[in-house]
Amino acid sequence: MEKKLIEVPRATLDFYTYEQDGLIYYEYDATKCQPPEPMVNTMVGLSLLKSKNDRLVGIFFHEPFPLYQRIPLTISHEAVELDSGDFRITFKLED
Repeated sequence: MEKKLIEVPRATLDFYTYEQDGLIYYEYDATKCQPPEPMVNTMVGLSLLKSKNDRLVGIFFHEPFPLYQRIPLTISHEAVELDSGDFRITFKLED
């Protein structure tokens, strides 16, 4: 899997894209950021979700509970705690 750096207007973090198992992923790492930067970049990144095959993946230093209240109802999320203690949150359009 090769990750490619992409330009995302209004984002302050680097976003990467890659394909895996027929899905298109957009990924960013917010582990070194302070609020509100992770939330701002997530909201910008959610605009990349155009189809059911698109996923937005954010890496956070803690589970971002306040963020969940801000995401549209048409988008679901799944949180996984990594071995490092960080969290990988995957967002997708609801079926």
